[in-house]
Amino acid sequence: MAGKTLFEKIWDKHVISNIDQGPSVLYIDRHLIHEVTSPQAFGGLKERGIKVRRPDKTVATPDHNIPTMDQHLPIHDELSRFQVNKLKENCNKHNIEMYGLTHPYNGIVHVIGPELGITQPGMTMVCGDSHTSTHGAFGSIAFGIGTSEVEMVLATQCLMQSKPKTMRINIEGELKKGVSSKDIILYIISQISTGGATGYFVEFAGSAIRALSMEARMTICNMSIEMGARGGMIAPDETTFEYVKGREFAPKNEEWEKALEEWKKLPSDSDAQFDKELTYKAEEIEPMITYGTNPGMGIGISNSIPKTEEIEKTSQKSFKKSLDYMGFNPGDPILGKNVDYVFVGSCTNGRIEDLRAFTQFVKGKKKADNITAWIVPGSKQVEKQAIEEGIKDTLEAAGFELRQPGCSACLAMNDDKIPEGNYAVSTTNRNFEGRQGPGARTMLASPLTAAAAAITGKISDPRDFL
Repeated sequence: MAGKTLFEKIWDKHVISNIDQGPSVLYIDRHLIHEVTSPQAFGGLKERGIKVRRPDKTVATPDHNIPTMDQHLPIHDELSRFQVNKLKENCNKHNIEMYGLTHPYNGIVHVIGPELGITQPGMTMVCGDSHTSTHGAFGSIAFGIGTSEVEMVLATQCLMQSKPKTMRINIEGELKKGVSSKDIILYIISQISTGGATGYFVEFAGSAIRALSMEARMTICNMSIEMGARGGMIAPDETTFEYVKGREFAPKNEEWEKALEEWKKLPSDSDAQFDKELTYKAEEIEPMITYGTNPGMGIGISNSIPKTEEIEKTSQKSFKKSLDYMGFNPGDPILGKNVDYVFVGSCTNGRIEDLRAFTQFVKGKKKADNITAWIVPGSKQVEKQAIEEGIKDTLEAAGFELRQPGCSACLAMNDDKIPEGNYAVSTTNRNFEGRQGPGARTMLASPLTAAAAAITGKISDPRDFL
């Protein structure tokens, strides 16, 4: 019998029953909720007179709608205030742990799960948010679900799911200086397109992946969804175990030893079969940046925007529409393009390592006068660490300000919106039309590339400064 993949090992262990010619009923270990996709789900429970099946398996935090300034004051925006209050009310009613606005554990749901040790190898994890795939970095099956599915998990702690196919993407070799995990994932998406992994659960592997820190791995799994995948995952190893050990909700003492024994059995067997396999060389990746209106429209920073004739005939119309929106021309070099805003944060790049990378780059330099910069930690814990490590002071000396945690300018659901027509170099995950504000023009990049833009006021190659 052929060996099993990491995905298959976890999936098989969590299947409660299979519906003939239909989906599987999957047990869910951890359910993360926030203020945007949970109110209707709780409303559904109320209508049916149902309680939450396992409140102890559910963790809540407001993140999408919250302001990143003056968090001690009542939320100014009426809808945001209503949603955050509703989350609090629902959590109180159903006895669910919630980390509210001023709680030391508050933050973006996909940042706090790992840093609190809630996220662990071998788990099934869901949340009403597409970037739940982030948690797959720990060797777990983690994916986003819709509001009706949120209700299903609250009511039953289970979910009906069709089993996806498996894909492995290997990145072999060593990354060059100035190239980060954000560049790896933007490179992969530029190669296979935003639909290239549709129907698959992707395992990222290879020597370049194994060399990454946990935070860097989370960035890669976070954006697996942007190539159409159901989710992304990385096999747990010593780096994973070292990261999880000692965290607030991680197993302790004997429980830890027992868990570790199980986690070490999770990696894909050497004879495991994947439905599809791709391999790329780490050395061929340079700092990446997007020029269009989907995450697949990315190029190496030293390259030019493609010419129309280089684009497949069927995609030329949408390519042209995208460039018109961005105010770019086919064949233009991307270097030197004007930038108005720089945003560092989100569940993609709002962790302490991201803030460190950005701060190290801007240390001793000055923010360009034409740049408005928002540096937003992904959680209260990241904010605390940034203050303790002197990151806040270094940023302020260079003309930047550290805001309070939240999803912020990743999506225009709070006060942090990029104004119409303005260009933003953003460390987020999506550059769709209007994603960061009506008419906003977004270029996705790593914290280092964002730092180079913040200092020069235009698209610049971070390697020129390293």
